[in-house]
Formats: sequence, C-alpha cells, structure tokens
Amino acid sequence: MKYFNSFLLIIFLASCSGTKRIVENDTRKTIEPIKTEKDNIFIQTQPITPDTVEIKNDKIVDEKSQEFGQILSKRFMPIHQLWDELLQKHVSDNGHVNYKTFKTEHKKLLDYIYVLSLMHKSDKFESFPKDEKLAFWINAYNAMTIDLILRHYPLKSIKDIKNPWEQRYWKLGEKWYNLSEIEHQILRKMNEPRIHFAIVCASFSCPKLQNEAFTSERLESQLTDVTKEFLNDPKRNSISENSLELSKIFQWFSKDFKQNGSVIDFINQYSRIKISENAKIKYKDYNWAINE
Repeated sequence: MKYFNSFLLIIFLASCSGTKRIVENDTRKTIEPIKTEKDNIFIQTQPITPDTVEIKNDKIVDEKSQEFGQILSKRFMPIHQLWDELLQKHVSDNGHVNYKTFKTEHKKLLDYIYVLSLMHKSDKFESFPKDEKLAFWINAYNAMTIDLILRHYPLKSIKDIKNPWEQRYWKLGEKWYNLSEIEHQILRKMNEPRIHFAIVCASFSCPKLQNEAFTSERLESQLTDVTKEFLNDPKRNSISENSLELSKIFQWFSKDFKQNGSVIDFINQYSRIKISENAKIKYKDYNWAINE
C-alpha cells in the first residue's frame, strides 16, 4: 500500500465546542467563527503555523488544543476519506452537486482541507511518488473549488466571483495557494494531460465532479475512466471520423495533449470512434452555468 492511504492521520475530536477564525487572503478579510459540533471532527480554521501543529512519526500532534478547553480523542483514517464521504453524499452519479446540502457540512470540508495542509507540511511530502502527489493535488483542487463556491453560494456561475482562480483562500503547509497556481504551476507540470478531465471548475461544460476521491492505488484507472467519459459525452464533445466539435479544454491546453503526437492522436486513445488524422476540428461554446 502506498504512502497516502497507509499514512494514517490523527484527527482530533472535540467533546465540547470551540471557536476559531478563518484568515483568508491579503485583505485580512474574516469569515464568521465556525463552531465545532458534538462528535464532529475538530476543525482547525486558523492558519497553520509551526507552533500549532507538530508531525512526529506519521502522527499529528496539536500543541495548543488545550487552550480551547477541549478533551481530545484520536481517530485514524485514510488521507482522503473525509472528501470521499462528502462526495458520495452531495454529488450525484452524473456530477450534479447539491450545494445546499453540501453547505450544511462546510465544516467537514474545512476539516479535509486542514488535513491536506498538515500532510503538505510533513517532511515526507516531497518524497511521495508521483501518483500520490497527483491524487493529493487533484483532490485539493476540487475540494478548494467546492469551498470557493460555498463561500459565495447562492450564485449562478463561478464567474460571478471576482477573479475566482486567483483567490488565495487556502494555506497548505506554510504557503497560501490559489486554484490557478495549483493547476498551472503544479498539476500541469506533472506531465499528465488527463488531469484536465479530473479537476473541475464547477460549471456545466467542465468535466463532471466525480462522487469519489482520487486515490494513488486507483489513479491510473480513474484517470482513464474520466477521460473516456468526458470525450465520449456528446454534450461536451461531438466526434465522428472526419469532423470534431471539441470542448475548448482541447484548445486552451492543446500543448498538454501534444506530448506524444497530435491532439487527434491523444483523443484516439480514448474515443469509441477512430478519428482520421485529417479530421476538421471546431470548438464548442463553453457553458459556465454552475453544475447543480
């Protein structure tokens, strides 16, 4: 079993409520304090600093939890279990997200992002194999996209948010991230073009949000499945032997799909229809309506 899913995290359960604030971006804007509920996983909503969390022998130790009057117990779980539970509960098989019900468990989503932050902080993170890191960053990107939507919900489109991909709401380890950086500076540089069908933009024309987390053990089959599903979905791509009407994803990121040939060569690996090398290519309009 590979590192992430064999790496068991200690998540703290609070037996009484505590309150902390979320610090967001450089504007120092704050969100209302989030209180923990009985039997819920403890939510670390304050930015993680070296003196708040210590990782020893694959265990997370919260040095300051007693300051909040909490009696703590330990719970072990795989790294992406919280995210998997949320996806199964709030995302349909066809990728529609129930943001109204998701919002009722926003604290649990923040728990998961906190766990990712602790994982990223670990000295072992940089030594993880490629599949472990891919699964980590794909799940992180999608969880942060959902968090972004929930922060502004209700809305009709992710584009209703000012500069949505540039908002640095999330701190992993010692650094604040935005979605643009994770996509372009991390995921795309890992030379795996199928990530474009795994990460989502909360919109109708983007790949659907899967209702399960990506894991290193299943990553190859998961990436193959999402690529085939997206390519062969007539709402997103219209494919025939001599004519293609493709998602603009293939236009925006054409370089990524040409690593081992042409865009058509890439598509032919996953399409049900064999496409001619001389097929004409057009691109569909992109529908940015929210995916609910």
